[in-house]
Amino acid sequence: MTESRAHEKPKILCLHGFRMSAKILETQIHKWPETVLEKVDLVYLDAPYLSAAKSGVEGIFDPPYFEWFQGNQDYTEYENFEECIAFIEDFMVKNGPFDGLLGFSQGAVLAAALPGMQAEGLVLTKVPEIKFLILISGAKLGGSKLGAPPLAANAFSAPIKCPSLHVIGENDLVKPESIALLDSFVDPIIVHHPEGHTIPGLDDQSLEVVSNFIEKIRNHATT
Repeated sequence: MTESRAHEKPKILCLHGFRMSAKILETQIHKWPETVLEKVDLVYLDAPYLSAAKSGVEGIFDPPYFEWFQGNQDYTEYENFEECIAFIEDFMVKNGPFDGLLGFSQGAVLAAALPGMQAEGLVLTKVPEIKFLILISGAKLGGSKLGAPPLAANAFSAPIKCPSLHVIGENDLVKPESIALLDSFVDPIIVHHPEGHTIPGLDDQSLEVVSNFIEKIRNHATT
């Protein structure tokens, strides 16, 4: 490790939720204390497609709203999945290198699947290996509620070995899927919170878990 690299913050690409935006995710993440956020370099990206219908955060956060890809009603077929990954890779090439990914909701679904697809040599072939994930309200493509697009058919065929932090809400509608996702990771670190489908504030216990994870990925990213 070079001395200059040792002092760099891990650079994290942040992927927002369905029909939300980079700005909304940034606003929500700032519920977390500056003592955590100052240790990482967070870069927020708007998804490539404008929201095709009403957003669930309309009236709470201002538009525009974006979506990463689209699915049919029962999420067995998808549109623009490959295109959105190509869009993400292009951004990573031009603005990286990135050490890890943070995702919320649809962004977490996408982020969770990327390391496995990258290990297969199917995606993100022009950028360094993803070293860690932070998944908030995540779910598994190919799980009980979401079918897997062809590109992601084998994304979880092998256990995901990179460090992962999973933030799971007690009253989140996707809680069962977030818990099922844990089985796909070798050593998942978990934060439980009492809220719903949102990015929560951190109580003392959660703050300690998140802070320890940040320290772990800082060491991981600079070795």
